[in-house]
Amino acid sequence: MEREIIKIENKDSYGITWYEHAQPYFGSHRGMRFRIARNPMDDCFLTPPDKKSEAVFEAIIWPEPYCFEATPDELKTTATFPFDMEGKEQMIAWLNEQYESRFDEWEKVRAKH
Repeated sequence: MEREIIKIENKDSYGITWYEHAQPYFGSHRGMRFRIARNPMDDCFLTPPDKKSEAVFEAIIWPEPYCFEATPDELKTTATFPFDMEGKEQMIAWLNEQYESRFDEWEKVRAKH
């Protein structure tokens, strides 16, 4: 089977402001599901500046078909990145690396569903 590598782009996920409102982003990419969130998930706009905690982007991936809550933790892979535009770009690069390096795994679950 020829590998058709389609990359996730930074524009495919919301901007930083979305995550500052304590909202996770869920996505799916050709057999690989993912969740992106600010950790901790505080609403930055309701928190006084002197009370804001240091934050990171947290990306979690798992195989289709189940949602985040229904997937066993042992099937999930997590990575963290700085909570800024550079960190978001690093996170998107990591998602693409995980997709490409585990291509056969994602294709196998994708073919089932």
